[in-house]
Amino acid sequence: MLLLRCQLKQAPPQKVWCRFCAVMGKLQSKLKHSTYKYSRPDEIIEERIQTKAFQEYSPAHMDTVSVVAALNSDVCVSGGKDKTVLAYNWKTGNVVKRFKGHEHEITKVTCIPNSSQFFSASRDRMVMMWDLHSSSQPRQQLCGHAMVVTGLAVSPDSSQLCTGSRDNTLLLWDMVTGQSVERASVSRNVVTHLCWVPREPYILQTSEDKTLRLWDSRGLQVAHMFPAKQYIQTYCEVSVDGHKCISCSNGFGGEGCEATLWDLRQTRNKICEYKGHFQTVASCVFLPRALALMPLIATSSHDCKVKIWNQDTGACLFTLSLDGSGPLTSLAVGDAISLLCASFNRGIHLLRMDHSRGLELQEVAAF
Repeated sequence: MLLLRCQLKQAPPQKVWCRFCAVMGKLQSKLKHSTYKYSRPDEIIEERIQTKAFQEYSPAHMDTVSVVAALNSDVCVSGGKDKTVLAYNWKTGNVVKRFKGHEHEITKVTCIPNSSQFFSASRDRMVMMWDLHSSSQPRQQLCGHAMVVTGLAVSPDSSQLCTGSRDNTLLLWDMVTGQSVERASVSRNVVTHLCWVPREPYILQTSEDKTLRLWDSRGLQVAHMFPAKQYIQTYCEVSVDGHKCISCSNGFGGEGCEATLWDLRQTRNKICEYKGHFQTVASCVFLPRALALMPLIATSSHDCKVKIWNQDTGACLFTLSLDGSGPLTSLAVGDAISLLCASFNRGIHLLRMDHSRGLELQEVAAF
């Protein structure tokens, strides 16, 4: 720095500026390719800003993407503010089909297991069923909620669909007839997400009243209420074996902004919390066990970060910053090593797990 100062004093203004830019360019290059590690008493967080080349495909949507889900190991379905539902082959970067029918923003999509069919929900209060191998028109249109539909869950045997809304109600539908067979309403139970417990008649539901409810689909009654959290619960997911579930919460400045692991078996206690995001955590998923020796979960947040956590200890193992993406709205497992992450500003991000130098998460494409 002393040498640089001397050179700057002796050189004319134009040369001074050129030398200054050259030095700053070198510094930026070093910083851009740096790996940052933070040591804490109970964890190590490694954050690497993505610098490797990745494929920028044509945008799948023309506006904010609200939700993404994997239909199979090649194709995902997504929806957003452009009112369209899109099937996209994320391995080839090609649009498979666009589905139009909703009049307002898409809020949720969910896929029927081992099928080419899926459902979408919207702010237009409608739920629509689509088929990848059929026409672009909805196969079913379900109308029964008085406000925006914010939850969709398909039963393990694919015979029933549960929907939830900001109108405080849950509806259970017969998927063959398209008729509502059960209805339940709880005061101030503004539904934020639904998921069905594998191999069980139970439905898990998060709410703006800060609670996590377990519903019995046989009569659509509340079977259990987990202890209320301090912040709105935004999302939930159940493990493949049906033994555990995770929920996440809104927040700001690090207050709230967490995910929580719960026991779904007899005790139904809180097992672990995952803290480290600085804004609302919008989505949380269990990662395939094949990815690592330890069980892992992933979270995405409005702070533009995706975090990988040790499920058992709560330690954050890796943080990926998707700068410029805006709030991250949805997260889905694509295959054994891939994640799909929806965002406000940059569409859908394809993320890949890498174990060649320890656990890493890399952005390899955006569309």
